[in-house]
Amino acid sequence: MVVLRREIGDVLRDARQRQGRTLREVSSAARVSLGYLSEVERGQKEASSELLGSICDALAVPLSLVLREVSDRVAVAEGLLIPDTVPADLATSVGPVDDTGLGWARGRGELAPTG
Repeated sequence: MVVLRREIGDVLRDARQRQGRTLREVSSAARVSLGYLSEVERGQKEASSELLGSICDALAVPLSLVLREVSDRVAVAEGLLIPDTVPADLATSVGPVDDTGLGWARGRGELAPTG
């Protein structure tokens, strides 16, 4: 059975480790105790949306991307196929949303915050 808090913790830990940062650095930036952040990363504590937002800000990672990664992991655990892009028929119906003309059809690796 998939436990959501474990998946969230794994994604947060992966993001922190990719940045080469310590628990202490991120906990200080997020204004959360080191012990609590450690428990969140190990899936032992259920983080509130406010706490997740604070951790994501400290990691400079959009909450939406963290949640998408969690969603993809849950889907894989459920045996679902995860497409890398939005289906062409849906992208065409939405139309371009940026200057590249690619709109919603951009690949996952090309996602970037807007604004």
